[in-house]
Amino acid sequence: MSEWLVLVLAMLAACVVVVIVTFLRHRTASEDDDPSETPDVIEYMTMMIGVVYAIVLGLAIAGVWEARSAAEDHVQAEAQALHEVSERVRNYPVDVREKVRADVDAYVRYVVHTEWRRMADDGEVTARGGALLERVREDVTDYRPRSDYEAQAYQPLVDQVAAADAARAARAGSTGATMPGVVWFGLITGAVVTIGMVFALQIRRTTRELILAGLFSALIAFLLFLIWDFDAPYSRGLAASTDPFLALFPHL
Repeated sequence: MSEWLVLVLAMLAACVVVVIVTFLRHRTASEDDDPSETPDVIEYMTMMIGVVYAIVLGLAIAGVWEARSAAEDHVQAEAQALHEVSERVRNYPVDVREKVRADVDAYVRYVVHTEWRRMADDGEVTARGGALLERVREDVTDYRPRSDYEAQAYQPLVDQVAAADAARAARAGSTGATMPGVVWFGLITGAVVTIGMVFALQIRRTTRELILAGLFSALIAFLLFLIWDFDAPYSRGLAASTDPFLALFPHL
């Protein structure tokens, strides 16, 4: 099922629940129930709960957005480092140069076409990807420069391989969800309490109030979906992509 379809269904469900609860509440209300006599303290509590929950939602969205941005930075850093290795090895003999570039291409091809799906499905990188990157490291570090010109290029190449390895490790560490379960419990509980306080205000069955209550519930459902979608940086609709690899290695 499409994630956007899930979002639409969740927002519609939130609106339907509000309408159903409102009608049931009015059907079971006593004859002397007067919605206009809502105590001031309830209105104050509703306002404060809404403000506190809005702050919590804002912090949660900022946290998952920062994690997603960091995930994109890891991919960009890894792709750029591998591109530098592929370009700077031009100072080496033809056979060494071609071998390094072939191994870099093999690693990038594997990450883009195979490992990325594993990250999305299982939330982890593969041992095969690590082995392919290790082969690139061996190609670079095992070569003995034959001239001062090659020696000057050797250390920068080693540094770029190390940068690629560090970026890969960072990418592996950010594949899973970033929001702890206890935070999700707080977000969902807060949503229930916040929407429940709308009914504590004894809303009437007027079209205007029903529309506003439904839109308010749909907005909360949308924000929770947004947090959930950003929570897995590499696997959901608004996830980080392989574009940095494809942009720097268009032949793959």
